[in-house]
Amino acid sequence: MHNIKLGKYRHFKGGEYEVIGVAKHSETQEEMVVYRALYGEKQLWVRPVSMWNETVERGGKTFARFTYIGD
Repeated sequence: MHNIKLGKYRHFKGGEYEVIGVAKHSETQEEMVVYRALYGEKQLWVRPVSMWNETVERGGKTFARFTYIGD
């Protein structure tokens, strides 16, 4: 079961996104986050929940890939 809140998130590189839902992959049943960029062409994207919740390391520092910033 996922623990993804709907709302706005900031990517560790600075971009902001809005999570609009969580869907299941039709073949694997893997949970996927459905989200929209809040800049540019505001494209829709999907990413596995497991990746969404990952931490990443850059320059010896660890960051959450996405951080919830509100509704």
